[in-house]
Amino acid sequence: MPKVSDQDLALRRHEILDGARQCFSEFGYDGATVSRLEAATGKSRGAIFHHFGSKEGLFLALAEDDAESMAQVAENAGLVEVMRDIVADPEKHGWLGTRLEIARRLRSDAEFRGKWLEHQDRLDEAVQSRLGQTSLSGSLRDDYSVRTMQLFLELMLDGIIVRIASGRPVDELDRVLDLVEDSVRRKTT
Repeated sequence: MPKVSDQDLALRRHEILDGARQCFSEFGYDGATVSRLEAATGKSRGAIFHHFGSKEGLFLALAEDDAESMAQVAENAGLVEVMRDIVADPEKHGWLGTRLEIARRLRSDAEFRGKWLEHQDRLDEAVQSRLGQTSLSGSLRDDYSVRTMQLFLELMLDGIIVRIASGRPVDELDRVLDLVEDSVRRKTT
């Protein structure tokens, strides 16, 4: 059997992630059966499990991939820009609608919670870093702690994801994000 190149393996992994993202978006975590994942990715269950070990491993790989992408945006432009990206292209982020299912598992499955939170650490660190820089520059309001600001922004992100996942309209969310951004900025006199 010929050896598969690292480039080919990376391409297959990427193809599986893309198809799985669509499948989880359409059917949710529980509804994304292995058969549906095979159909969505165009890969066999053997290929899927070779790269990710399990359906949960595949799901967590998506969480890690998205957390890393969001972290890069948050480091460079802030968490509000992550929200703007989600609002601008909800289809690209549709799989995040599984967060409602994730919340249930986070409450009831300690092992899953540990794995999930591990992937979210990168995003948390990026947001903390960006808010710290903004605070040092004097642009962040100083009547609340950086941690309070971070929690506020995370709650806004969760709300936007839930709104999009529930199929509710996203019109006016740009203006809402302007308000969110304005609410964390230091007022100039």
